[in-house]
Amino acid sequence: MRLLRAVYSLWAFLLLLVITQVAGPSQLPPGDQIARVRAYTRTIEFDYVTWTLDAVGVKFGQFALGTKDYLDTEGQHQLVLDYIDLVRQIQAGEATLTLIYADPNIDDPEAASAELRAQLEDYYRQRELLGPLAETVLQEQVNAIAAELGLTLGGQSIPPVLFHSTPLPWALIISPRQVIQQDSNISLQVDLTVEQHVVLEQAIEEGLDLSALVVPVGGIGVYPTMVGQTSSLNWLAEVICHEWTHNFLTLRPLGLQYDASPELRTINETVASIAGTEIGEALIEHFYPELAPPPPSTSSDEVQPSSVPAEPPAFDFRAEMHTTRITVDELLADGKIEEAETYMEARRLMFWEHGYRIRKLNQAYFAFYGAYADVPGGAAGEDPVGATVRELRAQSPDLATFVRRVAWVSSFEQLQALL
Repeated sequence: MRLLRAVYSLWAFLLLLVITQVAGPSQLPPGDQIARVRAYTRTIEFDYVTWTLDAVGVKFGQFALGTKDYLDTEGQHQLVLDYIDLVRQIQAGEATLTLIYADPNIDDPEAASAELRAQLEDYYRQRELLGPLAETVLQEQVNAIAAELGLTLGGQSIPPVLFHSTPLPWALIISPRQVIQQDSNISLQVDLTVEQHVVLEQAIEEGLDLSALVVPVGGIGVYPTMVGQTSSLNWLAEVICHEWTHNFLTLRPLGLQYDASPELRTINETVASIAGTEIGEALIEHFYPELAPPPPSTSSDEVQPSSVPAEPPAFDFRAEMHTTRITVDELLADGKIEEAETYMEARRLMFWEHGYRIRKLNQAYFAFYGAYADVPGGAAGEDPVGATVRELRAQSPDLATFVRRVAWVSSFEQLQALL
């Protein structure tokens, strides 16, 4: 067993080198736009090399020890739930700590939070021990579901499912002002504040006449993949599967050409979102059925008496964002950049009034969120790419057939030809 783990570890490491080389940042000539943007970000960019080496060390440690093998199925199930509950306690404690330091009525926040900070330190130590074990269990569960769905070779996913849950870097998205198009996605250090985000965006917009936005991400498809820490196992399962799908595609033409065009980026993200959702939901239903959402009700809606006034329709965020994107595209196509930006700010205020706390709505916002088109409407607007991917999934007999067919696509025209 130890020899098998060593061989498996070596194989994973070799795949790590391949994927890192493919997924790593490209080196562009100094005159290119990304080099000009990086003049603003170079000192605050995220260090992927150090993070990857640390994550690989954690994974190799788990392979060598095989601690998870001493737990039966029920023990593994409970271990993951305990880890999720621990993350929930940490997040609640950190939120309370923030409030203590922000409360003007507390004269000595350090003294007031002493007990809480000691408790958090204990939680952090528990997470350091429990986290890698829970990750190992979830990796094998994802592999088992992928095998059931026909996405493995001889029961083994290629590349092997490897992820590490961690605080994630921020993503700086750059788009031209005259058209919605993601030209750059630069990872920034985890501990940057909102104030620093705003200052950076303003400096780039004023200095380079571009649209800039710093956004949070849920995961990153390096290897091992980076996944955000969360108290929602359902969300965690989908993100793990989403990022593993990116690893799967990276060894095939679609993933290799992720940045070749905006269309290919949208195809990649939409495929990963569809696969991540389906694999993640299957994992929850199989291993954690108590967390699976209830099936939709089959009972007919009760007929309201005619004397009872109908409630006004609820605010539809996706529909309103879809309308916003279409209008912005039309204004930009007519060369009305300032009008489009004024309109986006007005719409942002409208979203804010309905409870959607969007800090900034601009071209970069749509360039980033519009690439995730697994559900109709929303920030993608009338972009036909996402709809074509969804149609291909609808025409495919199963998820494995869909993923394997689309993995060999290298252009939007080739995707259309599959239909």
